[in-house]
Amino acid sequence: MVGIVIVTHSRLGEALIKAAEFIVGNDLVDIVSVSIDLNENADKLRNKIAAGIKRVNQKDGVLIMTDMFGGTPSNLSYSFLEEGRVEVISGVNLPIVVRALNTRKNAELSQLAANLETFGKKSISLASGILKGNKRT
Repeated sequence: MVGIVIVTHSRLGEALIKAAEFIVGNDLVDIVSVSIDLNENADKLRNKIAAGIKRVNQKDGVLIMTDMFGGTPSNLSYSFLEEGRVEVISGVNLPIVVRALNTRKNAELSQLAANLETFGKKSISLASGILKGNKRT
């Protein structure tokens, strides 16, 4: 099973995990959050991410999900990219976390990451457009 580390500004990752746990309906395993405090030293922050990876790492690799492309959580996480072992997705949201939890058991890391990227892009909707009958693409 692919391990998951959610790296975000402040405590967003903790909230996403709590909400996903409520939706999925059980205690979650091999998923942790790393909260980034911009006042902390970059090496200390990298060590926190490394500890998160170590904590969830099973034989199937680790998916790091970050909140915002180009932000400190993403920039720090990119240094852990390792083909077949660690992948990073930026732009994490609750639908992506739930989908990851529901599909990671039988998925290869690279395929899981690619599927989540596609799903994440489709999980954003403009309600007024839907109500007017506009199709979601």
